[in-house]
Amino acid sequence: MADDQTTQGRVGERAFTVGMDVSFLDEVEEAGGVYFDRDGRKADLLQVLQERGTTAIRLRLWNDPPGGYCNLERTISVARRIKALGLGFLLDFHYSDRWADPANQRKPAAWAALNEAALREAVRDYTRDALTALLRADAAPDTVQIGNEITPGMLWDDGRVDGDRDTDAQWAKLAGLVRAGMDGAREALPDVRIMIHIDRGGDLDASERFFDRLGAYGIADFDCIGLSYYPWWHGTLDDLRRTLNGLALRYGKPINVVETAYPWTLDKREGLDFIVHDAAQLPEAYSPTEEGQARCLRDFVRVVRETPGGLGDGYYWWEPAWTPVKPMWSVGHGNNWSNLTLVDFEGRPLRAMEALRGEG
Repeated sequence: MADDQTTQGRVGERAFTVGMDVSFLDEVEEAGGVYFDRDGRKADLLQVLQERGTTAIRLRLWNDPPGGYCNLERTISVARRIKALGLGFLLDFHYSDRWADPANQRKPAAWAALNEAALREAVRDYTRDALTALLRADAAPDTVQIGNEITPGMLWDDGRVDGDRDTDAQWAKLAGLVRAGMDGAREALPDVRIMIHIDRGGDLDASERFFDRLGAYGIADFDCIGLSYYPWWHGTLDDLRRTLNGLALRYGKPINVVETAYPWTLDKREGLDFIVHDAAQLPEAYSPTEEGQARCLRDFVRVVRETPGGLGDGYYWWEPAWTPVKPMWSVGHGNNWSNLTLVDFEGRPLRAMEALRGEG
């Protein structure tokens, strides 16, 4: 099964990616959030990250979010800042008006009534048109994700493949939608790098099953595998290593852990209900402290770098600068992620910022 899918992709050897997903950046800034450099002076977050070793930035794109954040216009604005600094740029198409993840893969409202053929056309046209707009703004991405954490499929229920929809007919529909996105991307940007992203960083069997099934319906000509890995959901670093090693040997494609994080504190903060709030959620090897976070990051980077065949492409820390400013439209509340950042509650860099490349 694996032999006909094993390719090196269309992209040659690349430097290790040290990436950050800062999709909340402009919303935090508009809400009054600020950031500081190592000398305690207010600074542009993107420059702070770059000075510490960041090489690429990831942004999510929502089709028509009611609050406006993460739409195409705002994405172009932040993307121009990214490109002006010479950073790499990964664009994450959610194909939704809100969050797309294993529990939520809702179609955009504008596409709700489309039949199967029309939905594929909409995905292709939207992908092409969004990338064309970015290109015209001198803000084109280097890499695009066709969907976000699509282990259970995307654009439900048309492309849903979990539970009782885990059928050949549904996998064919999902493959058609993914192909439409890939085709639209390559029409706009022929050399763009295409990533397929799932959430199973600690589950080799589920990861192999997903990519085998997708490959059986003709989706094997993408360039990079993307995984999410959060220790409180996806297991130990040994589980991650097993997944990276197995996928590298089976498919021969670069693999990027495109979402990860770890807490630097569990101390409660008034008005916030942290997602990670109990040490029992975490591996004993890494305390929920600044030092524990930095140690975890160094060991995590080492695991990714040691992927066989040099196929450990890099990683992106998810929302390293989402500080607890006032309630935000995107989540409808204050920030329950702000103890998983790489800055403290006031926007000052934490110790892990010195370990972005696995050093320090």
